[in-house]
Amino acid sequence: MTIARKKLVGMHISRYYHCISRCVRKAMLCGQGNEHRKQWIEDRIEVLADIFAIGVCGFAVMDNHLHVLTRLEPAQGRSWSAEEVIRRWIRLHPPKDLDQDDPVAVRRYIREFKKDSEEVEKLRQRLMDLSWFMKSLKEPISRMANKEDGVRGTFWESRYKSIAILDQEALLATCMYIDLNPVAAGVARLPETSPHTSVRQRVAHIRRQRGGIDKLKAARRSAAMGCRALGDLEEGHWLCPFQDRRLRGGERAGMFEGLSLGSYLLLLDATSRMVRTGKARVSPAAREILDRLGTDLETWGDRLRHLLGRERLYGNFFSTDRDKLRSLAESRGCHHVANLAGLPA
Repeated sequence: MTIARKKLVGMHISRYYHCISRCVRKAMLCGQGNEHRKQWIEDRIEVLADIFAIGVCGFAVMDNHLHVLTRLEPAQGRSWSAEEVIRRWIRLHPPKDLDQDDPVAVRRYIREFKKDSEEVEKLRQRLMDLSWFMKSLKEPISRMANKEDGVRGTFWESRYKSIAILDQEALLATCMYIDLNPVAAGVARLPETSPHTSVRQRVAHIRRQRGGIDKLKAARRSAAMGCRALGDLEEGHWLCPFQDRRLRGGERAGMFEGLSLGSYLLLLDATSRMVRTGKARVSPAAREILDRLGTDLETWGDRLRHLLGRERLYGNFFSTDRDKLRSLAESRGCHHVANLAGLPA
């Protein structure tokens, strides 16, 4: 039975949501000669991350589906002035009769729009809403693809899937699952070379910085060196920073307090080897990272192989902590909630 989205998404459940949308009838509408559409999707995700009060933590665009890991940012949305809300909305839905290159016309439009405070607040809520984010991602891509093919009809399955991420280890596993999708599918050999993924975006951003290549090499040698070397280089990228460095002078909230991008890349490389071969030599640095997370190599490897081995992910919640699942079930007034894909907590 379909569950109303408001019962699956909200700050009362989690800030983080793994969203999955599939092409209709599993058709390869972004592959088999249509690979350029993956760049359309990637570009659109970047645009929306700059408009909505929703951060993008990860993504992977595949031949017949896409993954987006999002973070709700309601405080950001509530902080916007009425003018900021309107400017963001007209970027998302440009009025046909407004020349946005004319600053006088734009100011006049905003001045008139601000008089309707109820409409402004309605738009503010939309710019904070995950369903509006996904709608604004999927609809333009569908129109562009249909126009290119000279057809009408549905491009995406009608409803996207959302999975609430309930704890930090589940969040890290989700990041890995998304970034390793092309590796598991045989599209790429190494995670950082996987086309149209967040890990490739992050690595490419670091490489563009002065001395970035040397810093990436340092990160491969040691998690501690990677933490120092990569430092603030993530701050200027449109994806949510991996490490939360606000206590060290960073301005943007990151996903993890004790885990740097360098550590993530080390663990991602080790996990990709485990996924490809079943058994692989894992560096002491990667083992150290798992120890800090409170898990072990066998549990971690089994979890990722289980996730990547599934054609579809069943369930709307993901946790590695049984107490989180019990607490959620109690708040929903039910006996239990099923963990993602039947994974044990």
